[in-house]
Formats: sequence, C-alpha cells, structure tokens
Amino acid sequence: MPKRSSRKKDEALRDLLRLPPGERVDLAGYDTRATPGAPGGKQAGLADTARTGRRLARLQERLWAAGTAGDRRRVLLVLQGMDTSGKGGTVKHVIGELNPTGCRIKAFRAPSEEERRHDFLWRVRRALPEPGEIGILDRSHYEDVLIARVRHLARPAEIGSRYGLINDFERSLAEDGVTVVKCFLHLSPEEQKRRLLRRLDRPDKHWKFDPADIDERALWPAYQEAYELALARCSAPHAPWYLVPADRRWYRNWAISRLLLEHLRELDPRYPQGEFDVAECRERLLKQT
Repeated sequence: MPKRSSRKKDEALRDLLRLPPGERVDLAGYDTRATPGAPGGKQAGLADTARTGRRLARLQERLWAAGTAGDRRRVLLVLQGMDTSGKGGTVKHVIGELNPTGCRIKAFRAPSEEERRHDFLWRVRRALPEPGEIGILDRSHYEDVLIARVRHLARPAEIGSRYGLINDFERSLAEDGVTVVKCFLHLSPEEQKRRLLRRLDRPDKHWKFDPADIDERALWPAYQEAYELALARCSAPHAPWYLVPADRRWYRNWAISRLLLEHLRELDPRYPQGEFDVAECRERLLKQT
C-alpha cells in the first residue's frame, strides 16, 4: 500500500482501503505504517478526526430520529485485528463523540457455556443494532474462522463451511437494511511487541495484559494466514473488507471515523416530519401561563 500524505477532495477513503472482493490477500504487501488518504501528518489527522466526530454525531442523530419513524436502516461496524491493534481504542476515540443511546457496543471474548450450546452466529445476532442504531463489534463472528482455525478448536470441514455461512449471514443483513463496515486493523509484530512491553511497564495497564498474549505471538504466521483466507473468502460488494494500517493510532482513528462518515453520508438519513399542526401547538403553548 503506497504511502499517501494527501487526499483528493472527491476521492473516497473507502476506495483506497477496500480490499478487492474475491481476490487473494497477501498481508505482507501492505504497509502497517502507511497513511493512505490522510489530510497530512499527526496533528492534521487529529484535528480532522475531531471535526469528523462532530459530523458523525449530527448524522447519527438523524439516523436515530429516522429509526423512530420506521426507517429500518442501521450501521454495523466490525473491528478485527491482532491483540493491541486498537479495537478497544477505536471504540473509545471514534465512538466517543456519538450519543450512546443510539449505539450498541459488544466486545466478544471466549464463548460462554450458553453460547456454546448454539451455532456460532447466535451470539452475534443478539448483538446486532436495532433500526436507527450504530452497532460496533469488538471482535465478531470472524473469531470462529480465525482463532478456531489457528487453535484447531473445530474440525477443518466445519471451519470451511463457516465462510459460506458468514457470507449468507452478511447478505441477509444487507438485505434487511444493515450497512456493514468491516475493518481489519493491520498491525506489525514489531509494533505489537512495543505495545505489550508498554503494558508491562505500566501497572495501570497490567489488567489489559495476559501472559497468553506472548504465546499467541508465536502463532503470528498462522494468524496472518487465517486472516488472509477470511479477508479473501468473506468480502463482497455489500460487505467489503477495509484494510486499515494500525501502527499509527492517530491514523487508525482518523480512517475509521472517515469510513463511518462516508457510509452515513451515503445513507443520508432525514429527520421525520412531525405529524402535528406546528402553528396550533405553538399557539396553545403561548396561551399557557
């Protein structure tokens, strides 16, 4: 991915970051420190992220308002990436400007006993946004073709069948008015190591550290292969994957903010018209003491 320091006014970021559907993915060919489409360096990116946050908040309010009047459209942001790639940080910095009333955030961990009694998509269906909402998944149904593949938690044939089930699931979401925005946060092993060491250096970050993270790093090549398969086999025009370089936190936050903004602008939700006589209601209020 070539480094880009500026973005043409009419060039959509999603065109720069979208992975071509159905094509083989070689993650080694993408620069984790690249800044495609960025408005400039870090300071310019931070300033633009703040402006984008305010625009997102206004569009979110319109989406929520439209949902109260029967508009079934909603947005689902899927965040996937290796440990420390910034899934939680994205939720904090990108979604922080939005009204929590219109957001539905779910962080997935190892399945519970109840979740294991159902198919792998069951717990994801329960976390989907309602009409008018923006849903955010910190990890998702893709864990069942990622860690399940790397850790051999299911038979190869079963894992192989899940790609098709995921594609059918995401197609049904799109047909039901869900705009699916899937972001792979592309992190380098060197940057992950630095972030894990910083967690060890800070007692207030120890709660975020798990010694098992060290063991997971040893499986980096297997995880990259699993991601390459998922990105290639589960990308479609109605649910494409966006590869977001994640070594630079400011760029990661800026890029995902911009992607959400572009999709919401395309939806162009509108405030519903009031089903009452404005003049009559104003007159009644003015007559009250």
